[in-house]
Amino acid sequence: MDFLRPGSWEEALAAKAEHPTAVPIAGGTDVMVEINFDHRRPEYLLDLNRIGDLYEWGDDAGDVRLGAAVPYTRIIEELGGPLPGLALASRTVGSPQIRNRGSVGGNLGAASPAGDAHPALLAAGADVEAASVRGTRLIPVEEFYTGVKRNALAPDELIRAVRIRKADGPQQFSKVGTRNAMVIAVCAFGLALHPETRTVRTGIGSAAPTPVRARAAEDFLAAALADEGLWESGAPVPPALARQFGELAAGACNPIDDVRGSARYRRHAVAVMARRTLGWAWDAYRGRERTARCA
Repeated sequence: MDFLRPGSWEEALAAKAEHPTAVPIAGGTDVMVEINFDHRRPEYLLDLNRIGDLYEWGDDAGDVRLGAAVPYTRIIEELGGPLPGLALASRTVGSPQIRNRGSVGGNLGAASPAGDAHPALLAAGADVEAASVRGTRLIPVEEFYTGVKRNALAPDELIRAVRIRKADGPQQFSKVGTRNAMVIAVCAFGLALHPETRTVRTGIGSAAPTPVRARAAEDFLAAALADEGLWESGAPVPPALARQFGELAAGACNPIDDVRGSARYRRHAVAVMARRTLGWAWDAYRGRERTARCA
């Protein structure tokens, strides 16, 4: 196994172009596990730890441009305001040591259906910034996942950043695991309310071959909130509406039975998480609306 260690982004792209099979490594929280257990033996490792730009984030025309290697700990500490759903999801990732090293870019590169960042990225709305010596392109996150641990990157491309919409309303995240911490998700659910556009977005993890949005549930909830005037009134969401939202979210799943849980359990859990995250998010929205009316 050869170890490539570029000193700049341009050198990294050139190395990836010359060695398309090279596996990028920054935090190493996924790659090194696979190598240590002999599940993977790449010909080349491409070390990105010297590329400082990958560890930076900033504002970009109303979005957050998040460098691919910004660790989860910094997302929790610095981005809870503009990216509340992703910050919540980041809190559930592994141990403090893993959160200090792991990143959204690594989660995307691994493309595991159980990755904790995926539901939050789908719910918020994000684009993956993929770069090569040929140029840079933006891939909508819902188009990025192409199969189990497969993504839309070309062989010569690297993830440079993720552009994520800043929250204009409440966001929530929920995860079910076989224990309370340091666990791979049995399934996970992300929800974002977008009051400015009167829309809803969701993200589901570990309940299909790829992370997915529950589009029928999104459309149903957005229409119901509008038809009943709930965006304006801030009145409670009727229980029957919340149940229907949960059922539609479960219908978006295509799970399997495995050692962590059955397909039936995953569908049930997604329905429950959809109802609960809607309740939490709507309570936050109602509180904000009351504050705005009293100001």
